Amino acid sequence: MDLFSDRYITKDEGLSSRPSQQFNVIRRVYQQDALNKDADYQVPEKPLAYRAKRVVENCGFGECILNALPIARWLPRYNFKQSLVGDLVAGATTAVMHIPQGMAYALLAEVPPIVGLYMAFFPVLVYVIFGTSPHVSMGTFAVACLMAGKVVTQYATHSEAVVLINATSIDTGGELATPIYTPLEVLSIVCLTVGIMQVIMWVLRLGAVSTLLSEPLVSGFTTAASFHVLASQLKDLFGVKIPKVGPNYKVVFTVIEIVKNLPNLNWAAFTISAIACFIIAINNELLKPWVSKRSRVPVPIELLAIVIGTLVSRYGGLKDAFGISLVGNIPTGLPVPETPPIELLPSIALDAFTITMVTYTISMSMALIFASKEKYEIDANQELLALGASNVFGSFFCCAPLCASLSRSYIQYQAGSKTGITSVVSASLILCVLLWLGPFFEQLPRCVLASIIVVSLKGMFMQVKELAKFWKLSKLDAVVWLVTFLVTLLINIDIGLGAGLLASVGALFCRSQRPYTCLLGRVLDTDLYLDTKRYRAAEELPGIKIFHYCGGLNFATKNLFRATLFRKIGYLKPSEAHDEETLTKSESYEWDPTIGHRVQCVIIDATALSYVDAPGIKSLVASQKELVSNNIAVLLAGANGPVLEMIERYNSLETDQLQLDTFPTVHDAVVYYKILQARKDTLTIPA
Repeated sequence: MDLFSDRYITKDEGLSSRPSQQFNVIRRVYQQDALNKDADYQVPEKPLAYRAKRVVENCGFGECILNALPIARWLPRYNFKQSLVGDLVAGATTAVMHIPQGMAYALLAEVPPIVGLYMAFFPVLVYVIFGTSPHVSMGTFAVACLMAGKVVTQYATHSEAVVLINATSIDTGGELATPIYTPLEVLSIVCLTVGIMQVIMWVLRLGAVSTLLSEPLVSGFTTAASFHVLASQLKDLFGVKIPKVGPNYKVVFTVIEIVKNLPNLNWAAFTISAIACFIIAINNELLKPWVSKRSRVPVPIELLAIVIGTLVSRYGGLKDAFGISLVGNIPTGLPVPETPPIELLPSIALDAFTITMVTYTISMSMALIFASKEKYEIDANQELLALGASNVFGSFFCCAPLCASLSRSYIQYQAGSKTGITSVVSASLILCVLLWLGPFFEQLPRCVLASIIVVSLKGMFMQVKELAKFWKLSKLDAVVWLVTFLVTLLINIDIGLGAGLLASVGALFCRSQRPYTCLLGRVLDTDLYLDTKRYRAAEELPGIKIFHYCGGLNFATKNLFRATLFRKIGYLKPSEAHDEETLTKSESYEWDPTIGHRVQCVIIDATALSYVDAPGIKSLVASQKELVSNNIAVLLAGANGPVLEMIERYNSLETDQLQLDTFPTVHDAVVYYKILQARKDTLTIPA
């Protein structure tokens, strides 16, 4: 029987200066078995048909097949009146940004600038069909192109080397020791491999794998990668030629080579770079915020920079007069699809996997940001299919791995993008450039593209400030950021990502080894039990220790659980006193033989016990037996259903069973023990 009575408590009644409500509950004291019987508890059944359905869904079939084409859902419901103008304006604006960024970022991938325009056309159209985010701008991204460029540099043979190898092969009878791959062939197989991996991840329903890359890891990695991008553009900014450096310690060696070649500085290229950087930066810092308040369409400063740079180079004869490097030949029309060199796939698989993880994580992060703002859902698994299909299709046209661009996505969103029609409009305008306007940019100085890249990195450079935030929130997160940043910056991108993953896993392990534990006390004769160190009104009950444990009890934490339990309740064997000193530097503990006189009952509060495995239960059994041997009762309170079911399965399989009374709440356990003590005291009173 439950009885509730509500009344207000005023300041004069002493609990609080703010009026609140009080309720009284009268019910029986429940043990867990009795509550299970009264509440008709049963273990959820999973029939064979249900399990088979889940297997089919997890393998990428079933419902996923029905939802594999999101365009079939939103295109028939397209509202021309509400969305068309916004999509047209946003598409034109995005296309204007695609042209300079695509041409510039293609240089990071060690391929001709025209490839960046291919990426703004071919894979983008496929993403419109399969993607679930209408606001992200897919195409080139600095970090992704840089990582792909590393693979291209490692496996491709450039034209000068090809001529030398051909001459050598003629002298040796026409036999080559190693096959020859052009940069475009290597880039295409990288793109294909990334796409295949993403499709496989979609089939296996691994959309949540992006959570493996934590926010500190991604921030530290992209910040360090931006320095790699900067280092790769220094030679064009200064107009110098430097020898090829190895894959490791690339930033350090590049800076050293640049310093060595400063006497050969091309002052014309340096001047153009300085002017371009200054004008673009002034636009971004001053003009763009002013214009954004008055118009959805930003000033296309990057496009103006490449147009003006091309005109000045064409009519000023910069290459002949000052020896400035130009973009060079840009073919018109669409490329002929070619099959990537499949035999190279095993060699670049590991590099492709790191690119897969980075591009998917960045793209999902951007998609989730806009989904949160516009209140719609993003299907993480469907995004894997969208990116995978786009990369597989783009690989036949020599594209680099696809990724969302932070800067373009924000501009596209601010320009009024509503649906995927924005990307269709943008791709259509890019098609016009590919068919007719490409040769116009052949006279563009490479230092102008380098300037566009360097200025666009400002946002990633400023992520250095996030280290202070992570340090204040969590020292472990700050360590993950620092490890990822330093290893990526000083050694290599791939090694840095691996180091960041290890640091993240290490941080998780450290957190699991430092669970929140405390002793609980009762608050003001209520059924509330709170941490006695944090709540001064919480008082321990005489003879009862209530131990609260937050976390999982498994093979990795079983010893920590036992040692912390004994330390908190004041019980510790002499052999464990030395080991316990490692748990705290400010305290040392010794075995107290009088513990049985001061503590008669230990209640383990398992309300925050998330998981328990067999070794964890075995540790609990050992702890209980040791306490019971010293006349200390052990009760378990607040354990959830899966934990109790695991204990029941353990008891059915093991002879050394966990036999202890369980209760739904701490208060039930306290009242139950007091009733037992009262009965025991009554029986011991002499007649």
